[in-house]
Amino acid sequence: MTVFLHELKQNRLSVMIWSAVIAFMLGVSIMIYPEMSSQMGDFSDMFANMGAFSDAFGMDQINFGEFMGYFGVECGNVLGLGGPIFAAITAVSVLSKEEKNKTAEFLLTHPISRGRIITEKLFSVITQIIVLNISVMAVSCIAAIVIGESPEWGKLALIFLAYFLLDLEVAFICFGLSAFLRRGGFAVSLGITMAFYFMNILANITDEIKFLKYITPYGYTDSGYIIKNGALDFKYMWVGMLFAAAGIITAYTVYTKKDIK
Repeated sequence: MTVFLHELKQNRLSVMIWSAVIAFMLGVSIMIYPEMSSQMGDFSDMFANMGAFSDAFGMDQINFGEFMGYFGVECGNVLGLGGPIFAAITAVSVLSKEEKNKTAEFLLTHPISRGRIITEKLFSVITQIIVLNISVMAVSCIAAIVIGESPEWGKLALIFLAYFLLDLEVAFICFGLSAFLRRGGFAVSLGITMAFYFMNILANITDEIKFLKYITPYGYTDSGYIIKNGALDFKYMWVGMLFAAAGIITAYTVYTKKDIK
């Protein structure tokens, strides 16, 4: 567990900052809901009938004037960008940084297999993502209670679960890429996350490229679908989990045989 604990210690400040920032943004968004809800009655139908814009962000499926609809759109965007970007940046550097920082020789000369190094680093990434998600979920629930809202807790939990799975999938894909990299991959991780995000927007706009929903992990985080059906969209989720598994398998396959410089 030495590598696992070292990774957590090394990244503790990053996890704290990202968790605090995302939780703060969610908390503020929820706290201003009572003031905004009094003004949203006239705008809800307008948002739902803005054509491609409404389709892109799922506003055509939910009532923006209700708390769950408001949370799904406003807070969903914070969760949908903050969490995956953190997960991608953390995962893409976890293996490659050993060569970038010239610490690979020191690490690999210890009596520990590469497979164990990969496993402990992978679990450190998962743990950091769990900490971040628990933090933002706790703050969101407390903020909702403070303003006197009683949301549909089951559906709210499903929304958080969807974004947690999104974070994991992005992390595992970037973890697999990390095995190939030697210099870190901040730009790569950010590019992948944004590409997935805009794929989902494009797939929402037109049915001709709806197949992109099977590629982007944002396909199963559609708050409108979750709120309406009370379930995740499994046809997209299972494909996403296959991509995640492929990322993990790639990391083990490549890194265990990699010529470390």
